[in-house]
Amino acid sequence: MASYLTLVQFKDRTNMPAEFVDALEAVRPGWVLAQLEMASRWVDARLFKRYAVPFAAPVPETVLAWVTRLVTLECWFRRGVDPDDKAMDRATTDADTAKEEVKEAANAVDGLFDLPLRADLAAQSGISRGGPRVYSEASPYVWTTVQGAAGRSEDENGGGTFG
Repeated sequence: MASYLTLVQFKDRTNMPAEFVDALEAVRPGWVLAQLEMASRWVDARLFKRYAVPFAAPVPETVLAWVTRLVTLECWFRRGVDPDDKAMDRATTDADTAKEEVKEAANAVDGLFDLPLRADLAAQSGISRGGPRVYSEASPYVWTTVQGAAGRSEDENGGGTFG
């Protein structure tokens, strides 16, 4: 399986400078791609009960953002960071937020994310929506006529509650 992002796409999306990503690849070729693959499969593993994963192209932007934020943190750790760096707080927060959002998307009851339900139907929403639950007539008084007719019919057929 391929990851949701290529190395070039990751460099375009991450807030980490592209030359840092290139340096990581120079030292250990394939490492960033392996992280992208692992993050993609992790997202799939969390969402497989609710969605048909892996997502078909075009992959939802939300999924691409999650993978980017998860891998960016791993890249910063691999490169080495100053523990007092405030930028690391943001990278850590971004990755933690991505994990929480994936967990929320997997929640069929309270989840607020709307991803495609099936991989082969990208336009289909993963949220089932009910139809209208109203009854209307042209006149605001017709309902009383309908209700009266139903009551008379029940009385004539012995279907009333007191009959």
